[in-house]
Amino acid sequence: MSVVVEVAGLEVPGRHGVLKEERGREQPFVYDLELELAEPAADRIEETVDYREVAELVREVSESRQLRLLESLAAAVADALLEHFPVQRVRVRVRKPQVRLAVPVGHTAATVERLRP
Repeated sequence: MSVVVEVAGLEVPGRHGVLKEERGREQPFVYDLELELAEPAADRIEETVDYREVAELVREVSESRQLRLLESLAAAVADALLEHFPVQRVRVRVRKPQVRLAVPVGHTAATVERLRP
């Protein structure tokens, strides 16, 4: 049996974007995460993922890189989550709320899903 842990609306600043000016200033990125793992046998944090550690890992990935594409950012976070936590599947959606286009837009987003081999 498995359980899906969700962390939604995690806002982490970053310097990501196609344009040099986007990478030159911090802007918010909003993450929606799904982590599928074995259902804990007991009511103990040691048997699941700690949301604080998940949030810290996303922050570390965002701070350590300047990526051009949301797709690349979502993939980097997904890969890090698989590497650091005992999860079977991760789904990472990254939204960029302050995107500037020629027409109004609420946000842009990219979603990546990874399975443990």
